[in-house]
Order: sequence, then structure tokens, then C-alpha cells
Amino acid sequence: MMKLINIKKSPVLPRSKKSQKEVASHLSSLRKEEPKLAKILSKKTDLFSYLTAALSHSPYLLGIVCARPILLANTLENDLPSQMKLLLDRAGNAWLDDKGQPATEAETMRVLREVKREASLALAFYDLAQISNPQDTTRYLSELAAASLKASFNHLLLEAHGREKLRLKDINNPSDGSGLVVLGMGKLGADELNYSSDIDIVVFFDRAADIVSEDEDATDIFAKITRRLIHIMQHHTAHGYVFRTDLRLRPDPGSTPLAFSIEAALNYYEGRGQNWERAAFIKARPVAGDIQAGEQFIKELQPFMFRKFLDYAAIADINSIKRQINAHRGLGDISVPGHNVKLGRGGIREIEFFAQTQQLIAGGRNPDLRQRRTDEAINALVRAKWLDQKIADGLKQSYWYLRNVEHRIQMVDDQQSHELPEEKSELKTIALMMGEDNVKDFRKTYTKHLKYVESVYAELFEQEEQLTGDHGNLLFTGEDDDPSTLKTLSEFGFERPSDISRVVRNWHRGRYRATRSTQAIERLTELTPQLLQTFGKAQEPDDALLKFDAFLSGLPAGIQLFSLLGSNPGLLSLLQTIMTCAPRLADIISRRPHIFDGLLDPAVLSELPTPRYLQERLATFLKGAIYYEDVLDRLRIFCAEQRFLIGIRLLTGAISGMRAGVALSDLADLMISHALNAVIGEMEAKHGKISGGQVAILGMGKIASREMTAGSDVDMILIYNHDSLADESDGEKPLDPVRYYMRLTQRLIAAISAPTAEGVLYEVDLRLRPSGNKGPVATSLKAFSKYQRDEAWVWEHMALSRARCVAGSEELINKVHGEIHDILAAPRTHSELVKEIADMRKLIDEEKPPKDDWDFKLIPGGLIDIEFMMQYLSLRERGKGWQPPMQETGTSYLIEILGIPHLGNGTADHLMDALKLWTNISQVTKLCVEGSFDQSTAPQGLMDLILKSVHMPDKKMLDAEIESNSKMIRDIFKEVVRH
Repeated sequence: MMKLINIKKSPVLPRSKKSQKEVASHLSSLRKEEPKLAKILSKKTDLFSYLTAALSHSPYLLGIVCARPILLANTLENDLPSQMKLLLDRAGNAWLDDKGQPATEAETMRVLREVKREASLALAFYDLAQISNPQDTTRYLSELAAASLKASFNHLLLEAHGREKLRLKDINNPSDGSGLVVLGMGKLGADELNYSSDIDIVVFFDRAADIVSEDEDATDIFAKITRRLIHIMQHHTAHGYVFRTDLRLRPDPGSTPLAFSIEAALNYYEGRGQNWERAAFIKARPVAGDIQAGEQFIKELQPFMFRKFLDYAAIADINSIKRQINAHRGLGDISVPGHNVKLGRGGIREIEFFAQTQQLIAGGRNPDLRQRRTDEAINALVRAKWLDQKIADGLKQSYWYLRNVEHRIQMVDDQQSHELPEEKSELKTIALMMGEDNVKDFRKTYTKHLKYVESVYAELFEQEEQLTGDHGNLLFTGEDDDPSTLKTLSEFGFERPSDISRVVRNWHRGRYRATRSTQAIERLTELTPQLLQTFGKAQEPDDALLKFDAFLSGLPAGIQLFSLLGSNPGLLSLLQTIMTCAPRLADIISRRPHIFDGLLDPAVLSELPTPRYLQERLATFLKGAIYYEDVLDRLRIFCAEQRFLIGIRLLTGAISGMRAGVALSDLADLMISHALNAVIGEMEAKHGKISGGQVAILGMGKIASREMTAGSDVDMILIYNHDSLADESDGEKPLDPVRYYMRLTQRLIAAISAPTAEGVLYEVDLRLRPSGNKGPVATSLKAFSKYQRDEAWVWEHMALSRARCVAGSEELINKVHGEIHDILAAPRTHSELVKEIADMRKLIDEEKPPKDDWDFKLIPGGLIDIEFMMQYLSLRERGKGWQPPMQETGTSYLIEILGIPHLGNGTADHLMDALKLWTNISQVTKLCVEGSFDQSTAPQGLMDLILKSVHMPDKKMLDAEIESNSKMIRDIFKEVVRH
């Protein structure tokens, strides 16, 4: 029996006798209609008074009671937990009828609306009576929303299965294994729904679930399902509605479908995700659909949401979030009438943001801070010593008080409103519902909480400087320098303002091809103040602008670029970064400006350069290329552009160093494959074919392990095979097999590495072929196998353990991989293997010592040590029968697969952290600097980029991290080779 039956005094006493009389009259009439209600109320006069008081304040609740008095009887008869359990079960099963068969859509909608109406009544009465608390109300409402979504999506999935649009894996549990991910965002994700909340959801689908009959229809099918979901949830019927549903938190909502593929979503968040989205996803959780897939998706988003260290980029993101919130909530004085309890000063949003800000700062390092609920996040901040317990208690008290106020605003008419009424009589209603005797007492309590929140919030941020659009005089007409313009340029940071003024005057005179059209000049004129301000912030602004001038002089046209830069300040900053921090890239785009064209695609940073992505774009680019030389030139152009774009993704933080290594290796695979096909076509046209002839390119080193950098060459071996009786090719100029494949290899090397007007694809290294430089440039499969079995040294087998075929005949590729597996599966004595590896590392230390502490390949505890350990484990375990996938030879993969079980989780984590650190720094330095990198002479801007790439605040901390990691890895290496 509900506690309300035992109520002695109403906590809400209306002052309007007329209102109380009208409600009492309604209740008396309802007692006659519903015997169960009459029985309960006849024994409890205090309860009648409470109901009269509560209903007099809420037309919404009174409407529910008048329409279905049995719902009030149910609420009075049951305790809240029992009643909510029944309602949640009923909502979750609304997709089934009473016989357990699939319900119609109309039936599902009816049940969900009835449940919502009864839950709203029960929660309001308990809340107003101050028997339950706002934590209970928000939690039950969130559970109800999740149950309603689950039932709705189960119904829609099952219906699509019946129409043969989908192939569900279990029709009794439609969502399981469906790949349909429904994330609750905001207060739904945090189990903190308001009394009359909209629910924010985002919907994704995993193509790998393979439930769509026609894969190309997946987006359309899931978008239609989501559109119908909105109808089920929020369409008003005679029974009301369930929840208003908002999908505007999905990626780029103005131009994307209602349902998004997971692959596209990950690409979006990694490349284009905004700071507000980082904050939003802190609260995200799977609420419906394939819960397991949803949890995996959230796990994959963790690096997007949380960063390992507090760096400058994170601080900029946090300040940006604050600006966005301030822009929308208003900053006027606190005035109780009309005050927005959510967005106003001292309101709910400031408490949420206080917690979320510090979660963004430290959540990467401290997983305990990754709490969805606001109060739990505050508790976690206390445990992590980020927040004083007293302040935390005050924030939580204010938070739930303000949530109570918010609920009462919404209970009146079931409106998603957060503003206190302007009218005094209506404000008095809220005061009474809060248990206060009058508006004056309510105002005092309410403003006390607002001022406390505002004071705590204000301590988190210093007052931001106001940005101004004033930039002083910038006049570039005539022959003479304008004095005020020179002053402005000096204030911008330029040391030689007269030289800069002369350069800009030349732009406006149309002396470059890019500035000859009227439109281009207009766009550049509009862009110039912003451009000068941006370059003025560079470490060496004069040199940076002169490099930009050199770049501009080589552009064939400028209108598109100037328009793009004008509408995208971030791209202008990127250009400045290249000119000041990346001498290698600046030199490349100055010599070949056309590679910058790739950045004119606004989606370039949102898409990862996957093999499919690269293949599709190359196929388009090669259309119309008929002649051999034309194909090779186009390959060079495409390769240069894509290497540049991968570098830009790395430079901007869109991808990590390890992801860049994979992308650069995938690009190299594609280039070699197309170059090989072109060379084979030329060979066959001139010399014909060898009977049964096949070719495979075995990649070695960095291309094999998919760890290439911007400066990597290609280590490879060409392996061929043919019919045993074949004696020569069948063309006009026949060749025997040995000469045929030697000639083919020589042509392939030239196709890849010979310089043309478009540069080279890659430098090629064949020294890892059997017998090294003494052996033939092309190797038959038989000879390759014999050498590796009978003559190869242990170090050659270590190198072979990371080999993979990157191009060629699929049949021969499989044979080569099979041979490699058999060769490496030969049993080896543990002591001999350990000795060989230790001796080899010692020899490298003696003959090729590291140049400095930043020679991450050769330093003790550097990449060589990590690679040797993983290759040692690979050979050892292969000898015991272990066989990895041949396309997975990377060091990081081996750490995950072999390091954890054989070295332990902690050791494997240390290896992975060091590998990421060495890789990120190496990738950035190889991208930005030609040749060896000298940290003592590196531009400060480049050092800042390096620090950003490894999430370090300063070089001192980075040096300490380098020293710590190298010592740790060397100790692990010694331990491994000792045993």
C-alpha cells in the first residue's frame, strides 16, 4: 500500500479556495465512477486533501485523473517501486500482444501511451509529496524512455523482417545482433530525464551485422525505421504521446540521414567531431537496439571523448564549449520571474558544465571520471582530488534542488519548459509545489542556490577577453607604404612590415595567375586582414608569409582557394602551420601547389584514407589514362596528393601516428599494385607471356608491418612462378623466364623510383632479397623457399616474420604466404633464438649507435628493441604451431596478440605506450622535416606540434617521458633475452 495513504499533512497547500473547491468536486465525482478509488478515499481524509492540493496546481495531472480515474486508484494502491516495475515491464513488452504474438503498430503505440500516462501520474504524486526524490523521478523516467525505445525498435525491426527488408538473427529478440545502435544522449543517457523531457537519441547501424538484404539500401532502410520510430514515440493520439524525440545530436544533422553507419560515424568523429560533441558523448549510452554493438561503439569513441593529457588543444576545446554555452544561455542579472532554471546564470547547465569540463580535462588519464550522471561525476572528482568535498556537496544539493524546480515547472502543463513564470500568481504555484509558504521564501532559497553555483562556476574560468574585429588600417594601394598600415603590421607581429606591405601590394596588382581575375582579387582583399592576423601569430611571421607568397605564385587559379580560406579559418591556420612548422610540407606545396587541391574537398578531414577510399579515388583519377607513361605520371600525382592529405590529417590531429602509418602503407600497396599491372602490360605487349607465369610482390620492413612514414622507402622482393616446362615467353621478342622476370623487376623499379616531372613514387630497396645485393633482382618461388629454409640467418627470419605480399597474383600470394608459414614454423631452440637476438642488438649498438636521444629507432629501449622482442615471440610461438593472419604483421598487433599472454598485461601496456610515443613523434618529424631531425634547431612551432601529437604540455615533460619509456623498454628487453 502506498505511503501517500498514510499522509498526515499536504506539503502543497493552494491558497485559492475556488480552485480547491473545483478540484474537490471533480474528485468527488470520480469516486462515484470508480469504486476502487471511492474505497481508498473514504478512509483517508488527509489523502483527499493532498490530492486536491496537488491537482489544483496541475491541469495536466487533473486531465489524466479525470480521463482515467482507475490510474489514480492504481497509484494509491501500490508503492512506487512495485508500480514502476509493472509499468516498465509492460512498456518493454509493448511490441507483443497479450498472447505473446507481434503486436500491431497501433497496439504498440496505445500501450506505450497508457504506460507513460500512468507513470507520469505516479511519479508526480510521489514527488510532490516529497516521499520520493528527484533522483528516483529522473531514473524511472529514463528507464521508461529506454523501455519504450526498445519495444518500438523491436516492433519496427520485426516488421521490416516480415517485409524481407532485413534478415534478423533471432525474431524472438529482434534487436540482438541487429547492429542497430540507439544511443541515449544528454539526460536520457545519464538516467536524468526531466519530468517532461524530450529524449535525445542518435541512431547508427553496423553494416558488419549483415542483416540487410541489399547492402546499398542499408542507410535508406534504417533511416525509414528511425522516421517511423519518431512517429510511434511522439505522435499525439487519443491516448496522448510517449516522448518527444530529438535526433539533432547526430553527425551534421542538417545534411545527413536519420540513421548513420558506424563506419561513417567513426570517420566523422575522428576527422570532424566538434568540442560540444565530445561533451555530449560523455553522457551517451546504448538504450535500445543491439546493446552489445552500442557498447562497442562507445568504447571506440573513447579516444575522441577523452585525451590522455591536458594539452593546448584540449584547453581550446573547453573554452570553445564555454563560449557556445554562453552564447545561448544569456548573461543577464539573476531575476527569479522568468529565470531559466536550466540555462540561466547559476542554473543546471553550469553545474553540468562544471563537471563535464573537468571530465574532458582528466577523463583520459582517469577512467573513473567518465561518469554519465552529473552527481556521480561530481563524486568521482572528489575521489580524484579534483574537487573539495564541501564544494561537491553544495553543488549536488543545488543541482537536485534546481532539478526539483524544473520538474514542477513541467508538471503544470507537461511542457518542456525551463523558465519560471513571469506572472506572480503562476510563480506562487511553483513556490507552493516546492513546499514554500510564499514567493518571498521561494525566491530566497532559489537565489541562494543560483548564487552558490555561479560562484563555484566563476572560479573555474577566468573572465575571457572580448574578441574584436578591429584590425587597424590596412591600405595596400599606390607605390608608397602607408605609415598606419606599417604600424598595424608591426602590431600583428611582423618584423619587416615594409617588406610585407610590398608583398601584399603585389598580390592586389594581379601579378600571379591566382590573382588575375576580378573575383579572385575581391576574395583575396576580403581575406587579407584575417590572413595577416593569422600569419602574424606564427613563430617567424615574416618568413611564414614569404613562403605563403611563394605558394601563391605557383597556383594556377585562386578563386576556389580564397573562398575556401575565407569561409574556413581553421584551414587558414593550417596553412600557416605548414608554412611555419613543417618545412618539408611547405617546400612540397611551394614546388607542386596542385597537391593542395585535395584540401578543396571539404570532407577530406572527415574521411579516413582506407584502402577502399583510396581505390575509388584512384580509379576515378586514372580514367582516360591510356598510355603507360601517362598512367605512371598520374600515379605519381595521386600518390603525392594523398601522402600530403594523410600528412595533413596527422598534422591536425585527425589521425594518430599509428593510423597514419597504416594509411601510408595502404597507399603504397595501391601504388605498387597499379605500377606492377602497368609494367606487366608493357612486358606482355613486347615479350608476351610465360606459360603459367605469376608474380607477387613481397613487402618487407615498414610497408609489410604497415608502419610507413612520410619519408619511408619500400623494401620488397619480387617472387615469380611459372609452369615447370615453360622455356620462354610467347611474344614477338621472347625471353627465357629468368631474364623475363629480371627485366620485369627492373622496369618495375624504374616505374616506381625513376624521377619524372612529377617526382618519384618511392625509393625502392631490394637488399632483403635472398643473398642481398649479390642475388638476382627477381627470385623464383622455389629459390626463395630453398634459401630461406637452408641458408637464411635468424635475423632474416625475423625480418620474414613481418613480411606480407602487397601486390600480384592472388594464387601466388597464397603460395608465398604458405611457404613463409612453413619456413617460420620450423622448431627452434629457445636458447639459440635468444642468443641470436641479443647478439644482433649488441652489434647494432656498437656499429650504429643512436645520433641523439631522439633517434627513436636506435636508442636503447627504442623501436628496434620493441620490434626485436615481438619478432622473437613471433618466431618462438610459430615454432610451437601458432599462425597469425598474413596481413597482420604489425608490431602493435603482435603486442596485443603475443605480448599480453606471454609478457603480461602490464608489460604489454608499457610496450604499446612506448610504441605509440615513438611512432607519433617519428611520424610528425618525418612529415615536417626532410632528412634527419635535430630537436635543438627545430622551429618552435614544430616542437609545439610534436607536443600536441603526444598530448604533452611542454618539452620538459616530454623529455622525462622519453627517458622513462626508453629505460623501461630496455629493462623489459634485457629481461626477455635473459630468459
